[in-house]
Amino acid sequence: MTDDAILEERSGGVVLLTLNKPGRMNAWDEAMRSDLIGRLTAAGADAEARAVVLTGAGERAFCAGQDLNELSGFGPEKAEDWIDGFARLYRAVASLEIPVVAALNGVAAGSAFQFVLLTDLRIGHAGVRMGQPEIRSGIASITGPWIMRETLGLSHTRELTLSGRLMEAEEALRLGALHEIVEREAVLARAMDAARELGSRPRTAMRLIKRRFFEVLEPGLDEAIDAARRYHRLSFESGEMHAETRRFLGRGAGDG
Repeated sequence: MTDDAILEERSGGVVLLTLNKPGRMNAWDEAMRSDLIGRLTAAGADAEARAVVLTGAGERAFCAGQDLNELSGFGPEKAEDWIDGFARLYRAVASLEIPVVAALNGVAAGSAFQFVLLTDLRIGHAGVRMGQPEIRSGIASITGPWIMRETLGLSHTRELTLSGRLMEAEEALRLGALHEIVEREAVLARAMDAARELGSRPRTAMRLIKRRFFEVLEPGLDEAIDAARRYHRLSFESGEMHAETRRFLGRGAGDG
């Protein structure tokens, strides 16, 4: 394993991107997200790339969300830049005009849960857990309800956001957060097969369909980001997030 935060491999037109901080449950910071945005953008512009597969290193997590060690040092003046960074990340995956498959090797929480809901196909195993635990570390979940409602419906979105609990794999499958559950050791291979299959579809039709999906999603994304800029400044100013984050990290937990 290298020190690179994102690993990239190519196989038969499929770009495999691996989040590579297993010791931190692949929790991402600003630099890691920027790297991922660049790689997604490059894949979309590459005529040889027909699909993307996203996965995480290790067995514990696809991604535990925001690295709270980084977040604990942010002041109110950082709130808008922080949200704008996530806006770029979500746009990078949602606007990609080739298929994107998530190979979920473990937990997908918080912003990572939102991110994977923007992929086209999500494959996991029985030990996968998914959800929106921000409230447990004092973070207001503002962008999350937008994309969660699109997939899960308002009732489930409300309950998951307010409780901060993580769904088990079977519930995630039933609600549409997962599309398939396979054996743990088969997740990546099945995701690669699915990506090759989707990537073999007529290229122009695929691009136009994906473009239209993003046109449908984009107004909601724009509204959610505008709201997040306002509300996260208020959240940061309250000091609650910093206090809860310190308490959360003090328990030895990962990320939210």
